[in-house]
Amino acid sequence: MSAATETSVDRLSVDLGSSRGRVLKNLLHDRLGLTGGILLLLVVVAAVFAPLIAPHPPTQVHFETPFQQPRTVGFPLGTDDLGRDILSRVLFGTRASLEVGILAVALSIVVGAPLGLVAGYWRRLDAVVSRLTDLTLAFPFLVLAVGLAAIRGASLSNAAIALGIAHVPQMIRVVRAETLRLKGSEYVLAARSMDASGLRILATHLLPNAVPSIIVQATVIMPAVVIGEALLSFLGLGIQPPTPSLGIMLSDAQQYIFRAPYAALFPGLAIVLVCLAFNLFGDALRDALEPGGHR
Repeated sequence: MSAATETSVDRLSVDLGSSRGRVLKNLLHDRLGLTGGILLLLVVVAAVFAPLIAPHPPTQVHFETPFQQPRTVGFPLGTDDLGRDILSRVLFGTRASLEVGILAVALSIVVGAPLGLVAGYWRRLDAVVSRLTDLTLAFPFLVLAVGLAAIRGASLSNAAIALGIAHVPQMIRVVRAETLRLKGSEYVLAARSMDASGLRILATHLLPNAVPSIIVQATVIMPAVVIGEALLSFLGLGIQPPTPSLGIMLSDAQQYIFRAPYAALFPGLAIVLVCLAFNLFGDALRDALEPGGHR
């Protein structure tokens, strides 16, 4: 039996190596996915290096130059009603959105992945976890996030916690489905035959092979969190002034929409670009991980 197990492990190692090469090849041949990856890289670089790229501090006011038109000297995207540089605020607002997104996705993975694994592996726990998941999914995502943010208070960390908890049920369902698919695999059956404990099988076999599905789901959750953060900040339940936020910029600009439409246009475009980048790259990654190849 140990020889059969070694054969299964060797075959799995070969399959994993060829799988990585196939995924990379499929990603490089997917034009939309490659475009999304490049766009995502530019967004991340702009957010990370915002303090170096931004021409002005995002909270610095210039009362002598309010509502400057785009392409004004010193203000490439113009200024808002307080004379603050819109380009700088968009860069730092995008940075804040990605921070909230990373924290929320990390929370959904840390809480949702273990619950999905145990629900998919042990039937007794599946009944409890699945019913609680279905109950949570009965509430719309944004309604649940707004309610949690209102209870905990308005801040960046609380917005991330609210959005992360709201996406835990989705992560549970994805990981549970993947666990149900994987637990009948040869290497899992071989581990069972050697009297490996359930926790060991989950940690060494099921979780590593469920990582691709978790990553894909993370790329699906991320744009929803970015939109959710903008909504919470727009409603005053997310990031609080003077910290820049794309949602706050949209909220401030709505009363000046006819006088300075660019003040709402640029933060709105930033949200669209971030979500588009994650969606294109996430779709390409999902297709690349499928056994059949790329589109």
